[in-house]
Amino acid sequence: MGETRLKELEDKIGYRFKDGRLLFQAMCHSSYANDRHMGRLRCNERLEFLGDAVLELVTSEFLYEKYPQMPEGDATKTRASIVCEQSLAFCARSISLGRYIMLGKGEEVSGGRERPSITSDAFEALIGAIYLDGGFTSAKEFIRKYVLDDLEHKKLFYDSKTILQERIQAGHEEKLHYELIREEGPDHRKLFIVQAMLGDKVIGEGSGRTKKAAEQAAAYHALTGI
Repeated sequence: MGETRLKELEDKIGYRFKDGRLLFQAMCHSSYANDRHMGRLRCNERLEFLGDAVLELVTSEFLYEKYPQMPEGDATKTRASIVCEQSLAFCARSISLGRYIMLGKGEEVSGGRERPSITSDAFEALIGAIYLDGGFTSAKEFIRKYVLDDLEHKKLFYDSKTILQERIQAGHEEKLHYELIREEGPDHRKLFIVQAMLGDKVIGEGSGRTKKAAEQAAAYHALTGI
């Protein structure tokens, strides 16, 4: 990927790296590193590990300050929803992050640029890179801007199965259920495609690395279409 493309990403997120190598690594998927015999330590997995920890800390602090009456158990569940794969993939789409990820040929042709597992990992790696490059304050600013913004709308995504169930029960006699339509990819990187069904009518479809994540995405698409 050219330097121009990475500069474009910097412009999009409003952060300019002092060390451009960190941004390059954050966008370097393991398949890209493998294709070029760069070694596992050159891909974004270590930055993802770091970014995950920073994200959890910033999210915990945010919930602690914003919701002083929220019990620990509820805060834990809310944090888990915010930092889960599907919600981070949702955040990644808001900045078109898939466009900037460097993939190996196999991942490229199999649609990896849009795969939630890849885009969510890259999003966490980007957080880790910003943390190393600009410190905790810069990482916190990025997270508050792109993860913790507009939580009411994102709550619709995080809690879509519960919200959809409540709406269906209130206004429909038919039973809501989810059907697995197909599975794609190898066992270690399986993608599940699920449809949300109201009786025998399809009201939403979604995909995810787990059946639960696919059901959540299907419910969200059903809600946004209702």
